[in-house]
Formats: sequence, structure tokens, C-alpha cells
Amino acid sequence: GLKHLYIGEEAVAVGVTFNLREDDYIGSTHRGHGHLIAKGGDVKIIMAELYGKKTGYCKGKGGSMHIADINIGILGANGIVAANIPIVGGAALSAKLRGTDQVAVSFFGDGGANEGMFHEGVNLASVWKLPAIFVCENNQYAISTSQSKVTAIPNIADRASSYGIPGFVVDGMDVLAVYEITGEAVARAREGKGPTLVECKTYRFKGHYVGEGSRELSYRSREELQKCQEKCPIEKSKQVLTKEGILTEELAEKINRQIDKELEEAIKFAEGSPYPSPEDALEDLFFEEET
Repeated sequence: GLKHLYIGEEAVAVGVTFNLREDDYIGSTHRGHGHLIAKGGDVKIIMAELYGKKTGYCKGKGGSMHIADINIGILGANGIVAANIPIVGGAALSAKLRGTDQVAVSFFGDGGANEGMFHEGVNLASVWKLPAIFVCENNQYAISTSQSKVTAIPNIADRASSYGIPGFVVDGMDVLAVYEITGEAVARAREGKGPTLVECKTYRFKGHYVGEGSRELSYRSREELQKCQEKCPIEKSKQVLTKEGILTEELAEKINRQIDKELEEAIKFAEGSPYPSPEDALEDLFFEEET
């Protein structure tokens, strides 16, 4: 269906969130499953939400593109491109006014970087020195439009200087590189030094959404796709861990079996869960009764 997969971009979510605490905030995108999993989301509850079931994080009402878990700081995925940027700005402002050292992270794509909300949100965050980190997951395409066709500069992070904040470009297929750079940005934000713009050069291995099929080869070549798949962040991490003597083939197989088991259990849980009832549509709404 219309699920937007995160396959190929895993190093970004993991590298960023491993610098965060549970009480830190994240504003996510329509491709936000990876962010939620990396922040500590329960795969069973995530799967139930994707199935539109009552046991999901949003009781089946958020679905794939609007999944959220306030308890671990996930302010919500957002189907509107770049719309989480001002929301994250609000969360960062809240943390600053309350005097905490929490930080707020906004994930958005290369397409989102050309939206007005990006410019307005980053500018205001800079003016107010908000504890925010703006992470551009540049997977090279906004749906089917190449970045080079709509953006005049090769690096979106170069815009940071216009707002008077640091900007970094990092290999988004390298989890350790992402972790190091965003770690500096998080530390800077906690110290009250304001926001940072981090551009992670990454690539999605699947189409814009599940079901796109052969259409994706109309805007990118098979050769380009295969070349980028050779840089798979998971395989790259596996090679590094093996070289360091941390990961063995036996341990890797054990981890894969555990992942398969968790996913099978998540699917079983989701399929066995009930759908919301019609009455549930009237719950979780904000309203004031007339007196």
C-alpha cells in the first residue's frame, strides 16, 4: 500500500537517537518508522498501528504517516512535508522556558528543505537560540524529483551560515559518522548554544512508497540503485563490528533470528488485535462542553 519504507536510511535514525535521552523530543516524517524504532518504540504496537488496529500507538487513528508516542518523546510523524520543523521549534522553546536541558530533533528530507517552514523554523530557532537539531535526511529525491533539479546548491547544510548556526554534511550511510556529528550538535544544544543543521547524505533503497513498483526506475537508473545498495549501512556496520572483533558470524545469525522472531510476533499481535469501533472516533478529541 502507501507505506513509506525507511530501508537504506537506518544509519541516520540510529546515529542520531543514540545521542538522545528518553525525555528528548523528535519530530518525524511520513517515513518515520525508523525514528520510532530507534527511539525505543515497541515493534508490536508499531505494527498494530500500521494495521490500523486499536492496540496501536494512536489506537489505529494515526496509521503509517502520523504515528506518535509522547511517552518517549516522539511528537508524531507528519504527512505534511516539513511540518514538524515549527512543532520541534515549539518543543525546544518549551524546554528552554522550563529550564531543562532537553533537546528537540527535527527530521526532514531534501524536499522539505525547500519549504517555507524550513526557513522560518530554522531562522527563529537561531534567533532564540533554541536547543534544536535540524537533521536533513537527504535521500536525493523528493518523491521522484532529483535534488539537483530543484535546489541550486549541492549541500543543503551550506544554508546554515545564512542563519548564523553551524552546518555539517555527513555520510548518512555511516552510523558512526552520524553519531559523532550529531553528538556534537546535541551537546551544543544542551549547553544553551543554539541549534545546528546536519545534512545526512543517504539513499532510500525502495520506491517513494510501497507499491510504486517499476515506476521508480523512471526517475533513477537500476545502476544508480545498485551502486547505492552496495553502501548498505547495516552491512557496513556489520563489517566494522566484525573487524573490531565485536561481532561474529554466529552472533550475527543469532541477532537475525531474534529480529525475525520479533517481527513474526508483531505481525501476529497486529493481525489478532481488534479494529477501532465507530464510537472510538469520538474519543481523543479536544472540545469544551457548553455550560
